[in-house]
Amino acid sequence: MNRFLFAMGDFLSRPPGFYFLLIAMLLCTALVPFGLTNVVTYALSVAAIVITGVVLIQGYRDTAAIHAKLDEIIVSLRETRNDVVGLEHAEPEEIREKLHTLEEEALARQVGST
Repeated sequence: MNRFLFAMGDFLSRPPGFYFLLIAMLLCTALVPFGLTNVVTYALSVAAIVITGVVLIQGYRDTAAIHAKLDEIIVSLRETRNDVVGLEHAEPEEIREKLHTLEEEALARQVGST
């Protein structure tokens, strides 16, 4: 399910996804003169809820990846590692694992320096 939601979020956040939604909205609007106002209202309401959820999922993934990257910068001021580059494309579980690893490294360095 995660892959589907992330793929949908990725699709809808790009121009082809926007055009798809625009066409769907125009098709729904074209149905109004045929007395299908309730159906159109329902369809557009469901679409708005789905799009809101997709935006929230995309925001969560990007925020978690940015957080992990910032932690990496803090932890490795003396050494450079590129294993967090592209982390925003990873699954949430992978991001959480990387974040946990970085937090453990930071704690170990903090304990080692005191």
